Amino acid sequence: MLIKKVLPEHASNPDFTTMFIREARISSSLSHSNIAQVYDFGCIDGEYFLAMEYVDGQPLNRVLQRALRSGLSSIPAPLALLIGSEMCRGLHYAHTRLDQQGQPLEIVHRDIAPDNVLISYEGQVKIVDFGIAQSSEPRDFATTPGTVKGKFLYFSPEQARGELVDARTDVWATGVVLYKLLCGRLPVEGPAYSALSRIVRGEFPRPCVINPELPLELDAIVMRALTLRREDRYPSCMALDEALTEALASMDPRLSTRSLSSFIHALFSEDLRAEGRQPLVPPSFQEQLDRWRTGTSPQLPASPQRAPSVEPPTDTQVEPVRPLSSRMRLLGVGVGSAVAGAALALAMATPRSPTPQPMPRVAGESGLTRKEPRAPASGGASAVIPVAVASMVVAAPSASPPGAPAAESPRPVPSEPPAAYASAEKALLRNNVKLAAFQGEKCIQQDPQWAECFLIAGEAYTRQRSDSLSRKAADRYTRFLRLAPTHPRALEIRQKLRRLEARRAFVEGTQLFKVRQFDEALPRAQQCLQQAPDDAHCQLLAGDAALALGQQARASEHYRKFLELAPDHAAAPRVRATLANDELRRAHRK
Repeated sequence: MLIKKVLPEHASNPDFTTMFIREARISSSLSHSNIAQVYDFGCIDGEYFLAMEYVDGQPLNRVLQRALRSGLSSIPAPLALLIGSEMCRGLHYAHTRLDQQGQPLEIVHRDIAPDNVLISYEGQVKIVDFGIAQSSEPRDFATTPGTVKGKFLYFSPEQARGELVDARTDVWATGVVLYKLLCGRLPVEGPAYSALSRIVRGEFPRPCVINPELPLELDAIVMRALTLRREDRYPSCMALDEALTEALASMDPRLSTRSLSSFIHALFSEDLRAEGRQPLVPPSFQEQLDRWRTGTSPQLPASPQRAPSVEPPTDTQVEPVRPLSSRMRLLGVGVGSAVAGAALALAMATPRSPTPQPMPRVAGESGLTRKEPRAPASGGASAVIPVAVASMVVAAPSASPPGAPAAESPRPVPSEPPAAYASAEKALLRNNVKLAAFQGEKCIQQDPQWAECFLIAGEAYTRQRSDSLSRKAADRYTRFLRLAPTHPRALEIRQKLRRLEARRAFVEGTQLFKVRQFDEALPRAQQCLQQAPDDAHCQLLAGDAALALGQQARASEHYRKFLELAPDHAAAPRVRATLANDELRRAHRK
């Protein structure tokens, strides 16, 4: 148990005493696993005290500081999502708390910040300090309109203006905390007079600009929480929690509070040893932590089944390469690729050759357990291909789509893969992508005609989510397609190539837009649209850049397409207002 008392120098301050009593009354009415429990409060000999749950752990601000000092650039995204989700659950409970008559208490924390969030060594997330919380009960404790309380760098726009707040104010503050966890810094920094004005105007960079390796799906979640108009934010902390939970399930469904516990033990191992306690960090988690430090942890997968896409362009998560030495395994990969690329195949349908053409041998066709007949050197029958392969060749377009790399002429290649192939494949399966890239390049050197050497190298570079390495990934994918244009995964890799190009153009365009180089940002947005014409974020960037250049008609065209693709997007109200103003101006000119 922890005893919290009002210090003597504050005891004579009626405002501070009132705030302390408010915290006691509000906190003692709350009982939730994500809120530090208050057991009792009172006054003894003129001293106010609060008896509350002792959380054996560290405040979130210290966790972030220690993580940055340990070699991480931010809190790993899966752990940040977990922390944010747990915070949302505690806040939603407080927001929906009822009094004894069944009336909403309308509790709003108003001071959500990392130092008011505790992470226990057991992996629990606890919200503390409801000292400036607003509640409808008792009414005389509610804040007077125009009064500003809380940490100004976490203020919502309405809070900065001194307006009355509601649960969506805590949604904003939770978004700021998520921003800091994912980017290692706040969206707005500086003295209060400049920071508050920037908050009110929404002048801060998107998370993906600060952290280019951040999956843009997470960027969209944070930016919706940080929408200027509270009507356009998540309507509740429950809604934000649902978005975070869905993203976490896509990114790392096995992550739990046990992982968070291991993370805190790893960061504060020396502190624990100084207290005579043994840090508990399983070897498997230490390996994961090392991958996070080197930026090799898998990111969110794309969602190709959504049509049209309302997510920013991001490269698709690569499925681990499975050994392809047997016919049955080859069939499994072929069927999986066919399902994943079905929608894309319909969109890219081209005239097909009635007869499958011979293709260079790749790992899945090498016949490691048996030899296969080869085609005659000239004329006559075509190459004999296993049934599983033949079925996939027929399903794939024989002609490359426009802009696709031209296929190289088949050359005789060894029936066995290069020596480095197995090592590269094993490293990729274990998600050791730096080793996989190294072994993949070694595989290429050993046999530049073995197509899957390029495939593994491309996948290893893609997972590292670096702008420079994405170019190498694109090059390796291109070489793979030239060697194996009818490979069962060819459609998937062509799609991945387009997404790599779209993502790179979007990120570059966003960065240029932020530094007001609008004439350079617009072509990048157009490049993004060439690769992903149905991507709402590319349309929005193109509209914003065109508007900044005074090209109103062009901006309106992109804005209308954006609204068709993403009518519920956080930026949709702003875009509608811009279009409405344009209509009014044209009406006045008439």
